Amino acid sequence: MAQKNGKSPRRKGFDAERELVRLLGGQRVPLSGAAGGEYSGDVVVPGLGTGEVKRRRDGFRQIYGWLEGRDFLALRADRRDWLIVLPIERLQSVMARGREDNAQDAECSRDPKAPGRISANKG
Repeated sequence: MAQKNGKSPRRKGFDAERELVRLLGGQRVPLSGAAGGEYSGDVVVPGLGTGEVKRRRDGFRQIYGWLEGRDFLALRADRRDWLIVLPIERLQSVMARGREDNAQDAECSRDPKAPGRISANKG
């Protein structure tokens, strides 16, 4: 039976994966994780790893409500690991700071007289 009003769920998922890759970099995983093994997950984002992408018309209302007016949301079910949810803009900011820090670290490793660099020579 064809879906009324709107895109097919498969197309909607494909579009969500492409949008996330455009926002964060990285790439879609071939077959969107359906193949398993090294192809598990939907996207691979540098600095984050392999991820699953979910998009719902209004299925995450409670999460958005808890996150409103805050920088992040921490969730944990009993006997499970913590999950952190944050707005995409916040994640982009954190990732950009990480890239800047990595660039500064690389610069310090090339410049023996850079501030904060510790010399291995003791003389």
